[in-house]
Amino acid sequence: MQAVVVPDEERGKIKNRQYANRVRDFSGLRYGNITATDIDGLIEYKNTCYIFIETKYKDAELPFGQRLALERITDDLEKVKPVITIVATYSNEGDIDVAHALVCEYRFRGAWHKRENTTTRELIDKFLSWVEWR
Repeated sequence: MQAVVVPDEERGKIKNRQYANRVRDFSGLRYGNITATDIDGLIEYKNTCYIFIETKYKDAELPFGQRLALERITDDLEKVKPVITIVATYSNEGDIDVAHALVCEYRFRGAWHKRENTTTRELIDKFLSWVEWR
């Protein structure tokens, strides 16, 4: 299978907006108390690290099951290469500018950390600097 080359000005943009806002119903994938969860973003950076991003509207908290799944995947992948999971908040209507969403917490090296007045982009840049420096 050949990779599709996307022009730089199109990278990261929503390609099929008519499908992007459709709600996914995971109710048919229930196993006891476990149902599927979603992750809003994933960056695999140059085969050196993983970055997971979850966005929440205003003060919404991660549901217990989603928090547990993100903790486990972050901690498991940490055994292979550096990984960070970021939970960011936004309050606007319409499209979410994830780069400028404010980080409320992040998971790194087996623990959750609170963060204030930092954008998702700023925290990712700091993490990538650390990954490249180490």
